[in-house]
Amino acid sequence: MALSVRKQNKENSLVLIRKFTDKVRKSGLVIWTRKKNYHKRPKSDQMQKESALRRVESTKKYEKLIKMGDFSKMKNKKRR
Repeated sequence: MALSVRKQNKENSLVLIRKFTDKVRKSGLVIWTRKKNYHKRPKSDQMQKESALRRVESTKKYEKLIKMGDFSKMKNKKRR
């Protein structure tokens, strides 16, 4: 998408720059490029299943340690 601004007879460079920035802002080009740069690819189904299984396994392990009363093996989790 090419944007261009032409200089009129009695316009100085500052007015030309202001016109160009307004045109870029109104076109939505900056917003589109930022969305494109920070786009995150969604996880595949297999990856989602593996992470869910990992979460379930770690919670079971944590609950077992709490039942046994063995707090020395638990990780120190900092809460906000």
